[in-house]
Amino acid sequence: MKDRVREVLFDLLADRVRGSLALDLFAGTGALGLEALSRGATGAVFAERHFPTADAIRRAAAALGVAERCDVRTGDVLTWPRRMPPLPRPDRWITFVCPPWKLFAERPADVASLVAAVLAEAPAGSIVAVEADKAFDPAGLPQAEAWEHRAMAPAVLHLHGRLVS
Repeated sequence: MKDRVREVLFDLLADRVRGSLALDLFAGTGALGLEALSRGATGAVFAERHFPTADAIRRAAAALGVAERCDVRTGDVLTWPRRMPPLPRPDRWITFVCPPWKLFAERPADVASLVAAVLAEAPAGSIVAVEADKAFDPAGLPQAEAWEHRAMAPAVLHLHGRLVS
């Protein structure tokens, strides 16, 4: 996620991050989950399929002194809908779904299934943020009518859940 898009997202989330569990799916550098921790999330689960990148997230968490609040899971997060892993259940989750944009074109049903699985498992009051490019059709998201859309070239943020308490 671009820095400007991440900044806008966290501005929109405001105090909703505090006390939540951050799920950083397609974690990459882990920037979203680590940012959530810095803003008061109680913990973060990072899903990253590339083992060296997952190790980099672990090292970054240790360097920042938050390793005990981080759970880095390696493997393909697109398999989660078949068997959702056990996840902590605080009051709410803030879930970041930011896959490589090509997955929206190459595996749209798999991405939609992942989002549907997260929505089904998330505690009440949770928020799901999906970052995609302008070419992505959000009508393919589960509960399509319930999403808010914010364009920030070149990305579009698709948000599900109440942003204001």
